[in-house]
Amino acid sequence: MSKKWLTLVALALVVTMVAVLAGCGGGSAPAKPATIKIGANFEMTGGQATFGQSSVNAVKLLFKQINAAGGINGKQLELVVADNKSEPAEAANAMTKLLTQDKVVAVVGPVTSSDVLAASPIAMDKKVAVVSNSATNPKVTVENGKVKEFVFRACFLDPFQGTVAANFATKSLKAKTAAVYVDMSSDYAKGLAQFFEEAFTKAGGKIVAKEAYQQKDTDFRAALTKIKAANPDVIFNPGYYQEVGMFVKQARELGITVPLLGGDGWDSPKVVEIAGAQALENTFFVNHYAADSKDPDTIKFVETYKKEYGQTPDALAALAWDAALMVVEAIKKAGPDDPVKIKDAIAQTKNLKGVTGVITLNANHDPVKSAVIIAMKNGKMVFQETVNP
Repeated sequence: MSKKWLTLVALALVVTMVAVLAGCGGGSAPAKPATIKIGANFEMTGGQATFGQSSVNAVKLLFKQINAAGGINGKQLELVVADNKSEPAEAANAMTKLLTQDKVVAVVGPVTSSDVLAASPIAMDKKVAVVSNSATNPKVTVENGKVKEFVFRACFLDPFQGTVAANFATKSLKAKTAAVYVDMSSDYAKGLAQFFEEAFTKAGGKIVAKEAYQQKDTDFRAALTKIKAANPDVIFNPGYYQEVGMFVKQARELGITVPLLGGDGWDSPKVVEIAGAQALENTFFVNHYAADSKDPDTIKFVETYKKEYGQTPDALAALAWDAALMVVEAIKKAGPDDPVKIKDAIAQTKNLKGVTGVITLNANHDPVKSAVIIAMKNGKMVFQETVNP
């Protein structure tokens, strides 16, 4: 074979290789991903595991429905779940993973205020929006008078929730005196206790006892004995279900029969398993929605969730659905490629009909919504009344 012929063959091979490389994306803009990655930073294990699990279930269900209908602009939604283990330090680690390794365009969660407060600085640094379904502490979205640009929530705040609990105690339960038993390791519990006390005393009530415990404590008898001696008309414990269940059980064992009152952290089937149905009689808590509501959207959500998972969705699931819906609607408006534009679209959320109500965010990135009181009867959560803002 002649040198001229070899040269022509070599040139042909080079041209072919260039063409192949060009076809594979060499020298052109990288292909856009076929899915839209959204992060879920949730308490899948640890002390608030039922909250995280129900939250993820709800988001998965929403994405399943959207993907079945064709996704967003032809792209499927991909949920990337990171377990924060119900610990603030782990919530920060989970956020770092979602943003730096998984490259999500927005994050739903965490559940608790402490976990959001630990994780959100990372999201703000990376300029990716975080929408918590249930972090109710005011500092989650506004701290030192400054709104956190990339942090949002789908729930009402502790000042409103604490006021609702106090007004229910004074007006519906006719309580003149109250004891407060608070988890001092929880930003959520401390904030809620503060606002309950302020509203209860403003309404003419008197706080006759204040006791404290730490998350993961299991024996509350010493403090409950002191509270019993103060003879309050109601006991307010704004804790999470794990400790609340033991608190309720031990209170009844000590002969405390007065109404026990709490916040949305009570909303878990585990509280019945731990305390027992009988002990939970004459107990009440503030919540974001009632599963037995007659609202058509709520009925549809509850039926669909029960069909998918075989259990009634708690308020955390309903709120997670709404938080994820806020992200989805923002991506529809802003597109999936720019997290800052997605953040801007979330901030403009207005009149969005969710499971827990109509969502319009104010300038502080907080929704103004109604609350409900749930009563425990025969081990079941039963709607008691609605309280408007």
